[in-house]
Amino acid sequence: MDSTHLQTGRKSFQLRLQHMIDRLRSDIMHGAYSPGELLPSEMMLTEQFQLSNKSVRKGLDTLVGEGLIVKIDRVGSRVTDIAPGAALSLSFGYSASIERDFVLSSLLDDFHALHPSVRVKALPLRSTTDYMSTAKEYMDNNLLDAFTLNNLDFQHIVDHGYTHMLEPLTPDTQVYRFTQEAFVHDHDILAKPVIFSPIVLAYNRSHFHESNVPEPDGSWKWDDVVAHATALTIPGKRHGLYFYLLSDNRWPALLLQSGMRFEPEPDGSFRLSGTRLMESIRLSKELIDNRNFYPRYLSENSDDVNELFVQGKVSMILTNYMSINDFKDTNLDYDISPLPYICEPRSLLNVIGVAVNRNSKQKKAVMLLTDYLASPRAQRIIREKSLSLPALKRIAEAPLEQSESMNSMNRPSRFFMFRETMASYRMHRDLNLSMASFNALRYLLKQYWSDLIDEQTLCDQVTDLLRLS
Repeated sequence: MDSTHLQTGRKSFQLRLQHMIDRLRSDIMHGAYSPGELLPSEMMLTEQFQLSNKSVRKGLDTLVGEGLIVKIDRVGSRVTDIAPGAALSLSFGYSASIERDFVLSSLLDDFHALHPSVRVKALPLRSTTDYMSTAKEYMDNNLLDAFTLNNLDFQHIVDHGYTHMLEPLTPDTQVYRFTQEAFVHDHDILAKPVIFSPIVLAYNRSHFHESNVPEPDGSWKWDDVVAHATALTIPGKRHGLYFYLLSDNRWPALLLQSGMRFEPEPDGSFRLSGTRLMESIRLSKELIDNRNFYPRYLSENSDDVNELFVQGKVSMILTNYMSINDFKDTNLDYDISPLPYICEPRSLLNVIGVAVNRNSKQKKAVMLLTDYLASPRAQRIIREKSLSLPALKRIAEAPLEQSESMNSMNRPSRFFMFRETMASYRMHRDLNLSMASFNALRYLLKQYWSDLIDEQTLCDQVTDLLRLS
């Protein structure tokens, strides 16, 4: 590994370690951990902050030195008695990427400064099953006042009949309309949109210049990607294109570009064979099977893809504005372009918002928190400290300021491209699939893309799936 990669890795490690220290310190000082309460175990902290055991211990030693915790052999790290007195406490559930996407620690620090009598305990909701099932279980047991969710999570809530558990919220005419529409059911707005992003193509500009390949633009179709990805590939060194196809924010994007929906005929029949939907499914397989530019790399999630991109091992990836936050503290020479298309220029939209437990015993306080997260003040913090797109239109589209934090970020030059591609935005629900059918289809596609079933079998089984749904 060369010195640049070593420096990048070292900087990434230092940032993760400092983030852990800052986050735990903030949680302790603001009452998320009460005096005498144990912090999460070292093993849990290594998983949460992606650090080694040695690094976690080093960070905890820092907090010991500050008098915030004491270590107890074979028990854990206990918060000392310096934490603030009793305050109104809210439990706020969030998914794995929200700290990055929302700059959550910064928002909660600011919220606590504005509302010192309210303390928010941030709860990472991890599950071996699925995120929404965990959130529901917490709400059923009155352990959750509010939580983050995306538009696909919301579809899960609607399909499973959980909407009665969510508090209807006041409409906001200042946010992008499509972000609010992502959380509407029976004319009720059941979550406040906070950020959003379409799927885009990110590319390494240096690779394009070295290979004398023109940079992508909105006219690119997937045929252009195939041709140029092959030219960008250097065997044994880098590949032209890579993405984690099985992500629910990746494979549906290509299906949406067919311009079709999974719409059975009046008699309940549905034919996949010979349709543009099948063409998009076939294209997905052709892309990942093409050894001329697509690596045979067994990724576990899109984080693996981002890491390969930062290392310069891949020239183009499918990503979104939330994920490019992984690049904002690097020296990576990259930019973004609209998602290449098949039949119609379409991109999958992901909206992340905050929902309120209708049975929360702290309703007034939790509404303060949700209103704050959608407020111009909070949205400006997101804009200044991240590359995520705020849902509030005037904040998202404001000219870039010359603040120190914004100047230090590695921002793509085509950052404002999202304004020109909004007509292409579509959501998962535009495929016209229930969550049960969506998950069943993913399983069938996974078999097809893995050559466990052929195209005709796929078509037959999709027909059966839709007839039964």
